[in-house]
Parts: sequence; structure tokens; C-alpha cells
Amino acid sequence: MKIALILSPSILISSASAFAPSTSTPQTYRTSVGPLNMMSLKDCMTNLGKLGLAGAIAVGVAVAPAEALTKAQINELSYLQVKGTGLAGHCAEVVGEDSIKPIAGSKLVDMCIEPKAFAIEEEVGGKNGKTERKFVKAKALTRQTYTLDLMEGPLTIEKGGISFKEEEGMDYAATTLKLPGGQDIPMLFTVKDLIAKGEGDTFKPGYQMTGDFQTPSYRTGLFLDPKGRGGTTGYDTAVAFQALQTSEEGDAILYNENNKRFEITPGRIEMEVNKVNAEESEIGGVFVSTQLADSDMGAHIPKKVLVKGVFYAKVDT
Repeated sequence: MKIALILSPSILISSASAFAPSTSTPQTYRTSVGPLNMMSLKDCMTNLGKLGLAGAIAVGVAVAPAEALTKAQINELSYLQVKGTGLAGHCAEVVGEDSIKPIAGSKLVDMCIEPKAFAIEEEVGGKNGKTERKFVKAKALTRQTYTLDLMEGPLTIEKGGISFKEEEGMDYAATTLKLPGGQDIPMLFTVKDLIAKGEGDTFKPGYQMTGDFQTPSYRTGLFLDPKGRGGTTGYDTAVAFQALQTSEEGDAILYNENNKRFEITPGRIEMEVNKVNAEESEIGGVFVSTQLADSDMGAHIPKKVLVKGVFYAKVDT
């Protein structure tokens, strides 16, 4: 499958999300390194919507259908035919421009979300020596194991629109990105607990859905940093710097490093359907999502990450 990737500054936006189930996403999320204003992140996604996700399709992700494999073709392959080819890390292609109207009790199953491009918000130099925050293209160091797959959840019709709630599946993947300057940025790519809604009761080309999801901490409580500190185990302080940790002058400097936290942050995604196969009950399209990267369990402010790619799902009635 050949993929053409073009990164457009006009659609590089920001947002974030979490691991544990949550019924609502707070507008302001306070971390151990200070408050994060989620309203500005949502505004960025709103601005993207004004530009039109169709624009993101045109300049973001292009797939060569002639060399893509449909779900039926993939199912015909044996394990040995797939092994070593990279096909397991790609979402299936959908052929057709039909329409599908979900009914009561319908579900989205076998949902696959495959990133094609990553960008990280950074401070870059501008005119007259001023700096400004922009998204810069990042290289994925993780080798094609960041695709989310086999996700599913119920579809409901609410106020004339379709609502999807992700409930289970392979809905998170540890991923490492590299900035142009060489810095490695770990993140947990995810759409966990996604609740996405769209206007209209029929899946067809051009149908858009927007929703929030939860982003888990990249590391768990059992992880130990190079100084042997962890969330639920390990040392409470950096052993080599005990003289600095006297609850006086040096304690504030190392407070965030010593007090590990499993932080949960919000994220946001916009999806647009561009292919529908009514005979196979399949839909496919593109997505743009934003979330926060790893904060080293609260040790530093996490960077904002933009992800663009394609998705596939089957409507089970």
C-alpha cells in the first residue's frame, strides 16, 4: 500500500485525553506541573471544523486504492502470507460510495485506526527574533505497531444524529516520536473511551463525527525512573540528591520528579467517512486527532501531539 503524506499548517491543531472511564471532560485539567486550559484545545478543533475536514483529506492523507487490500482480501490470506509484509499494521480499504443507515441495536465492530502522520507543537523562531508555537512534523520511531484495531461499541441514534461509544478492543499503543532536533517524545496513541457524534442518521461519503476520548499515562505505577523512583514502588527521592531535599530550598526543584503520578488527560478526534460499502456493511475514511504526549508521570509539561490517518469499521446490525 503506497501512502502519500502531506502536512498542512492550516490543519495542525491541538487537544488532549485519558485512561480511566469518565462521564465528562473538564474544561481545565490540573496536572502536577500546573493547569492546562482544555478550552483552547477544543477551540483549535473547532477551527479545524470551520476549515472543513474535507480540506484535511485533500492535503493530509491520500491512499492508493489500486494497491490497497479490502477486508475480504485480507481474510483470504494465511498467517505466513501476512507475516513480514507489514499488512497487519494497516487498516483495510473500503471500496464504494454507498450509504448505510444504522438501526436500533447496531454496533461498530472491527474498527481500525491507522496513523499516517504525526506532528508535535514546538516553539519555533519567527520574524524579528520572536518565537511562536507551531506544529512540526515528527518521525515515528515505532515500526508499524501503533495501529489501533478490533475496537467496537454500540451505535445509537440521538436527536437525528449517530453516536458511537468505544467500549473495548486494542485501543492504545505505546509510540515514540522524534523531533527534527533529535529529541525523542514518547506517547500513548489512543482513542480509549471515545464518544463520537455526528449529524444525520446515515453513514455516507462526507459524513463527519467528532468526539472526545481518554489518554492514559504512558507509564504505570510500577515503572522506575533512572533514579529508582516510581509511583507505587521504588525510592521516594533521588538518592544521589538527598542533601537538596530538605523541604527547603532544593525541594521544589525536585518535587515533580519525586512525586510520580498516573495522570489522565483528555483528547479529541474528528473523523470523516469517504467510502461506504453497503454490501459488506463497511465504512472507511480519514481522521485528525490531538492529545498530550508523556509527562514522565508528572515530571514535566507534556507536549501536544497531532495525529492524522485513516480508519475502517464494520456496521454490525
